[in-house]
Amino acid sequence: MCWADLTHTFVDLGMSPPCESYLSADQLDQGETFYPLHVRVCSQCLLVQLPAYIPAEDIFTDYAYFSSYSDSWVRHAEKFIDLAAARLGLDDESFIVEVASNDGYLLQHSVARGIRSLGIEPAANVAEAAVARGVPTEVMFLGEETGSKVAERHGRADLVVANNVFAHVPDIVDFSKGLRALVADTGYVSIEIPHLLRLIDGNEYDTIYHEHFSYLSLLTTQRVLAAAGLTVVDVEELPTHGGSLRTWSMPTESAVPASAAVEAVLAEEAAAGLHTVAGHYGFAGAVAKVRNDLLEFLIACARDGKKVVGYGAPGKGNTLLNHCGIRSDLMEFSVDRNPHKHGKFLPGTHIPIHPVEALAEARPDYVLVMPWNLRKEISAQLEYVREWGGKLVVALPELEIF
Repeated sequence: MCWADLTHTFVDLGMSPPCESYLSADQLDQGETFYPLHVRVCSQCLLVQLPAYIPAEDIFTDYAYFSSYSDSWVRHAEKFIDLAAARLGLDDESFIVEVASNDGYLLQHSVARGIRSLGIEPAANVAEAAVARGVPTEVMFLGEETGSKVAERHGRADLVVANNVFAHVPDIVDFSKGLRALVADTGYVSIEIPHLLRLIDGNEYDTIYHEHFSYLSLLTTQRVLAAAGLTVVDVEELPTHGGSLRTWSMPTESAVPASAAVEAVLAEEAAAGLHTVAGHYGFAGAVAKVRNDLLEFLIACARDGKKVVGYGAPGKGNTLLNHCGIRSDLMEFSVDRNPHKHGKFLPGTHIPIHPVEALAEARPDYVLVMPWNLRKEISAQLEYVREWGGKLVVALPELEIF
């Protein structure tokens, strides 16, 4: 954000391959490139950040993540559209733009309401799924220049949405200027971000991976948006992704006074030390405990002849497995609902990915649930595992068997 030298470490997770670089069988005997996961905190602006070891174009141009495979996330999106329509009075004369619109998981709900909608999505393969859902989508990365061009073609939006993308852009100020270019002078920008405070509180270190260039507090979010001419006027705390913030911003020249919620979240961050560099220290010890507890559990299972498999193949799971050095001798395979991942192998660990039906065939003693943020949804889906005495396990925020 401010281009100061980065000299303070937040946490160093060693080396890991890109978390979405799933392998085919013919790639298993080839080399893989590992990059540092060394997160710093800026002593000047306090932005917690991972240097852009991998260009965003290499990560997001052809992408393996499809939002609609999470039922709870689709419901979350529908609820948001209902809320936004009521809050802003959106109707068939309004215009919504979502940046990083993925497969249309959110805008399908605004389209169903008759609200003019447009997605902006850099991954062409994912954008195709959105178009098939009836969501008009432009394939591009957002910045000030591209945002201005979209606004020239389609007009400025009453609402611009950027859910869980703010952390995914290496030039966060230029991206924010793109948001400002898209929104009408009296419109709103709604952004959802994993909250750095909750990441620390919940030991959620598996949310650190090369796709996430920034780890944001409300304070640093305010500062980035202000550099682009946007002012945060309200904030909501959400349970998603282990604890997130939804900020509501307006162009600075027309912004209404900030709500009491903004001051309350800032005060909580300050009390936790996140408004100083020193307040960011100490996370490494909590990370080491998560790793040690999980490894001790898996090694004990191997000694006792217990079978462990994984559920899910999310990016966060690959951070966890690579940091812990877990391979198929400790976790035989993982399953995932996304058919695009079936028959492939997890990056770095080479653990195979199977369809969900493989769980019932293998009848494992334990299932390590890697998307712990969807624990409630997945627990209901995997209730049948208990039929043969199987149990579920999560590693974060601490090891738990249930």
